Amino acid sequence: MNDHAQEEAQFEAGPRSLASMARFLVRAATVLIIVLAVNQTFNLGFLVGVTLMDMRFYYAILGIALAIVFLAYPLSQSRRQPHVPWYDWTLATMSLLVCGYFFAHAMDISLLGWEMAPPQTAVWVSFALWGLVLEAGRRCGGWPLAAIVAVMSLFPLYTQFLPQAISGFHSPASFTAAYHAMGSESILGIPLRTFGNLIIGFIIFGAALQHTGAGAFFMNLSFALLGGVRGGPAKVAIFSSGLMGSMSGSVITNVLTTGTMTIPAMKKIGIRGTFAAGVETCASTGGTLMPPVMGATAFVMASFLNVPYAEVALAAVIPSFLYFFGLFMQIDAMAGKERLTGMAKADLPNLKQTFREGWYYLLVFAVLIYMLLVMRREALAPYYATPMLIVLNQLLSRKHRWGWAELGKFIDTLASLFANLVAILAAVGMIVGALSMTGVAATLVNDLLRLADGSALMLLAMGAATGLILGIGMTSTAAYIFLAILLAPALVQVGLNQMAVHMFIFYWGMLSFITPPVALGAFAAASIARTPPMKTGFEAMRIGSVIYLIPFFFAFQPALVLQGTVQDTIISVALALIGIALFAWAVQGYVPGIGALFPKRRYAWLLRLLLLIAAVLIALPATIVPGWSDFDLVLLAAALSIPLLVFAAMQNRAELRLAAQ
Repeated sequence: MNDHAQEEAQFEAGPRSLASMARFLVRAATVLIIVLAVNQTFNLGFLVGVTLMDMRFYYAILGIALAIVFLAYPLSQSRRQPHVPWYDWTLATMSLLVCGYFFAHAMDISLLGWEMAPPQTAVWVSFALWGLVLEAGRRCGGWPLAAIVAVMSLFPLYTQFLPQAISGFHSPASFTAAYHAMGSESILGIPLRTFGNLIIGFIIFGAALQHTGAGAFFMNLSFALLGGVRGGPAKVAIFSSGLMGSMSGSVITNVLTTGTMTIPAMKKIGIRGTFAAGVETCASTGGTLMPPVMGATAFVMASFLNVPYAEVALAAVIPSFLYFFGLFMQIDAMAGKERLTGMAKADLPNLKQTFREGWYYLLVFAVLIYMLLVMRREALAPYYATPMLIVLNQLLSRKHRWGWAELGKFIDTLASLFANLVAILAAVGMIVGALSMTGVAATLVNDLLRLADGSALMLLAMGAATGLILGIGMTSTAAYIFLAILLAPALVQVGLNQMAVHMFIFYWGMLSFITPPVALGAFAAASIARTPPMKTGFEAMRIGSVIYLIPFFFAFQPALVLQGTVQDTIISVALALIGIALFAWAVQGYVPGIGALFPKRRYAWLLRLLLLIAAVLIALPATIVPGWSDFDLVLLAAALSIPLLVFAAMQNRAELRLAAQ
């Protein structure tokens, strides 16, 4: 659930191992964040006699988390010594004092409008918070994120010098600092408020799952169910990485945990290293898009849309299923083409024993989903599911039962996740604040509409390219927030469904993990498979190629995100499944029941390209092509594909007859 912020900067990087005193203080601060969150969520009033007013709660969370950042994350990755240097102690203390000042004056900020008319002392403290948030964002998100946030947070100071299309209202430095520190749309904006009100509970739940052995259970369950079928380990990677990614919300963490088992197993049955690493990368990326627990971006999306998180999770069901279906079909086709078998039964875990050892994980997931989808208690759900999981683990599991050491590691994980995500979200919030101050967001919508000449497809293409580029230098949450403010209103204005638009932006922010030249998910998998990173990235891009199309499908056919009638949903899903299956077969050059497609023929690439076009036509929503219906597109696709498939079948039978003679 940490939204892979640290990994996007550099997947080898992370918090330092702290000496005893600093570690104790970080753990105490982490427990205090949990206490504050529980007190606020359940309105218990056990901390100060009353539940904190929201602004005080956010400043308390921000100050504590920033202090953890400066203690746990070093100035640079070359300085990862356990000893915390004096300047980091100073920054941690400053974080507490600065946020403590705003905590104490929260009522004045709310009632007297300090963000618009601040006293001089508040201005200087605001400058201090601005700098602290920038440095914390740099330590957790890397230099690219820090540079983008710095330039954008200063936007009100130089906006009047820019071309008219992107210029806005000028603000002096003092007003800009005060607005960033005390305004409701900057550091304390939607991203940080979503963290405080919703994300903390799911971070705790995800960490508890990992520390109670849920990852090992889902891995064993995947091997028991799918390890013996053809290409079994690759199919295991889809299943296990999907479940693990849904728990952790981090592509890199997912790759480096499940990949250590699935990639060697894939190579053992004859799958080449780049393909094995590519499969793991694609599966881990898809895991962060899969309900019920997605990434932090999904929770921020729910806040932007002002809908329950359950609606976002439900909307993601069909797109994530289509993506994993496409991966499964590609793997099956590759295994058929290469005549690969599954793993030996003796090497697989026993299904009954696996269920007996970990059935309670499924029970906990069921409780979480019931509270999310039926009871609609999304803020409370993880706070019930987590204690239930820990109690069952302590009672039923000998292998993963916690002692004091395990509890300490659990709290250390939470410290890293809390600090990392707060630093990123607070920094990104300043981008929102700057755009809000200058009024550029509203005017840019009209400029985008004029530039695209009102074309939804052109706007989507612009959004896809921008999301991919932003995803290279920013976290997916940051990229989503940026586009949700600037692009989403324009897409909605040309008639696209709001949920589909935001899901489209969400998907394209994630694609940098499998898309070279960055492709950090592929690079992490390549480090395990010992394959060339860039070659692995291109392989991952080929295996996951269907994900580049699925967002366009549901953007034009909102029934795919459950924003249509039941009939539209059934028809759209059926056509998408057929199109995606044909697409996967064309990419791999193999069709079950027919065999390889035109092997060793010079014209093979041209005929497979025609099959790819036919596949896209089948899955393509008719609204993209004016004047055409779904039936017309399917008819054209059939006219292209059926003769080619018949030709391939006849060719393979002729070769079999020749071989028999």
